[in-house]
Amino acid sequence: GRKAQLTEAGHLLLSYCDRILSQCQEACRALEDLQNLKGGSLVVGASQTTGTYLMPRMIGLFRQKYPDVAVQLQVHSTRRTGWSVANGQIDLAIIGGELPADLNELLQVVPYASDELALVLPVKHPLARLPELTKDDLYRLGFVCLDAQSTTRKMVDQLLSRSGLDLGRIKIEMELNSFEAIKNAVQSGLGAAFLPVVSIERELSAGSLHRPQVADLLVRRQLKLITHPARYCSRAADAFRKEVLPVFASPDSPLRRPLIQAQAQVEASGELATSA
Repeated sequence: GRKAQLTEAGHLLLSYCDRILSQCQEACRALEDLQNLKGGSLVVGASQTTGTYLMPRMIGLFRQKYPDVAVQLQVHSTRRTGWSVANGQIDLAIIGGELPADLNELLQVVPYASDELALVLPVKHPLARLPELTKDDLYRLGFVCLDAQSTTRKMVDQLLSRSGLDLGRIKIEMELNSFEAIKNAVQSGLGAAFLPVVSIERELSAGSLHRPQVADLLVRRQLKLITHPARYCSRAADAFRKEVLPVFASPDSPLRRPLIQAQAQVEASGELATSA
């Protein structure tokens, strides 16, 4: 019996077939891992304040549960973040500002959580000794603020005005370009400021800033989740929305608690779900 033998061309074709089959098997494994959230990627976006102080905690919780998913965070202005979601460069984003009208029509915008702005004083300021301040007391203070032309400053001014403060009577001592710079200025005794609570929790815990109570004044803004309704929602994005976002939107939100406590809440909720 004569045996069939591969020609030189046959050996060449076989080597390519082996490589093709190997790549097909690798692709199948990658897809399977992706289905089980053991691979793949997630791109999340946020406006400046949320991206600096809140979103890293969210990603930390997500990575603890899904360590094999590659997560990228993009922090830009609200407008640029919105366009990145519209163009498919970002899977989902949390913003605090207002989107342009054309983006509002294109994207799905869902109220997510409220973000409180708090008055902070230098710890040795004379008014820091009072148990509660009035709105009139605020007009006696000198304030450190963001630059008047910044979008965030305009948003803060709108919130303060809606809360009943007369902005014309607010005395601005200094304008800086970031909340971190403002915090340092207040700690140095250069004035008072309104800052997002999420940005000052460490300083409040350390006692390097004082947060007084102000009668009849509550300043909140609405954080919003934005996605593109016509684009594919990956399993990683779906898991982030369902398993991480609700934890940070709850009444006892980790907006004001360290990451380890937030993780404990996630684990406790998982145990309750299992026992149920």
